[in-house]
Amino acid sequence: MKNGLKDWARRIKRDAHAVYLAASDPRTPWYAKALALLVAGYALSPIDLIPDFIPVLGYLDDAIIVPLGIVAVVKLIPPEVMAEHRAAALAAERPVSRTAAVVIAGIWGASVALVAWLGYRYFIG
Repeated sequence: MKNGLKDWARRIKRDAHAVYLAASDPRTPWYAKALALLVAGYALSPIDLIPDFIPVLGYLDDAIIVPLGIVAVVKLIPPEVMAEHRAAALAAERPVSRTAAVVIAGIWGASVALVAWLGYRYFIG
């Protein structure tokens, strides 16, 4: 079972990269490209929306949200295009989405600022 989970995790990582590559392919429909960029950007981001140190919830996005997003995108991309990009993903190095990292860091920063502002108004103001 342990090897099965490792293989599944490797396939998800490969498919995340393949989806990223397929998003720039002209044979991919526009709606699949839009969803592919969102899912791949989040999957390849070095920062998680829910940090891994938060018990249970930290790994929820890695274990459920990302794989479901990848499965949805793979179903929208034509099979021959996906097969081509899966092969390319095996041969290439996995990219890192710095833009997605900046967006997620911005969301966290805005959240901290909002909580600080609300705390200030509630306790001091």
